[in-house]
Amino acid sequence: MERSIEQIGPTEIAGRVVGEMVVEDVRRGRGTRSNASGRFETERRETIDDGWVQDEAAPLKTNVRQENARSIIATNDSPDISFDQSINPYRGCEHGCSYCYARPTHAFLGHSPGLDFETELYAKANAAQLLEKELANPRYQPRTIALGTVTDPYQPIERQHRITRAVLEVLEAARHPVGIVTKSALVVRDIDILQRMAKHDLVKVALSVTTLDRHLARSMEPRAATPAKRLETVRLLSEAGIPAQVMVAPIIPGLNDHEIERILEAAHKAGAKEAGYVMLRLPLELKDLFREWLATDHPDRANRVLHLLQSMHGGRDYTATFGLRQKGTGPYAAQIAARFRLALQRLGLNQRRLPLRTDLFRHPTRQGQQLDLFG
Repeated sequence: MERSIEQIGPTEIAGRVVGEMVVEDVRRGRGTRSNASGRFETERRETIDDGWVQDEAAPLKTNVRQENARSIIATNDSPDISFDQSINPYRGCEHGCSYCYARPTHAFLGHSPGLDFETELYAKANAAQLLEKELANPRYQPRTIALGTVTDPYQPIERQHRITRAVLEVLEAARHPVGIVTKSALVVRDIDILQRMAKHDLVKVALSVTTLDRHLARSMEPRAATPAKRLETVRLLSEAGIPAQVMVAPIIPGLNDHEIERILEAAHKAGAKEAGYVMLRLPLELKDLFREWLATDHPDRANRVLHLLQSMHGGRDYTATFGLRQKGTGPYAAQIAARFRLALQRLGLNQRRLPLRTDLFRHPTRQGQQLDLFG
């Protein structure tokens, strides 16, 4: 058998047994600790060390598949999020965040939401062409497109594939508003496009800052930019006239919640004008994946973290109800909300929210169409 993992005994965290986990040699630089089959698989797959191969197991490599998507603008009618259409240039995310709520989506592709999510990636090679086609539809009505709502549009593979930049070029040409969410400093590569769009109130960029502790960040978000680099990115964007905000997301009770005020102070100092937060969400397979991470990286705080989280969801790990899933309920959730609100007031954040313009939009001209004489 392939020597890629060895068995580690199951661990009980907050009343739930988790395991088996992948050895450190294999998962070095990765966020999750296992690669269990997704919920749609009919068989449970595990790889074990049978003792025949004695050499050290090689770390997992990132594998990127080219994908020709059939459509690129996704829509939603969720009442508790601020956008109703979005674009995700990639499936899976190499940042490998241990808490990522998007991990369960990889099960739809026949992959594990665990290590597969951060190593088996898909690049939508035709994203820009599809976007241009969809925007050219005479029936299309412009509304802000959120870029990177499921997976990060500026994850490491964007350096090579440049799909996000191509999408921005189409949006700029069409004068279409876009909101970007990322935890990568790579966004400054596109500061030329973003600066031009910002002059017409067509763009906002939100940097996710989960912690200021680089050691905790390295553990939770192994391939994302360091906290200092993200704050520097906020500064560079702000100095270029590009509206930048910070998302304290996710807030993990008992782990990074004590940093809320410090993160907001650092964001304000870097030039951010707006800020928001989202509580930790643990849908589907993420429940066990996050427990495994806690067991290996923070065993002393694991049960406290889960108990506090459950106190905000009626004793469960997660409540999918609109309006509750991102903030929780109960005394602890109310305390977090009050602390955040007071910090915003003290720092003068969110005093003025910049609306993005839709009145400048112009449909792209497709081949064979007559050009607009006055465009």
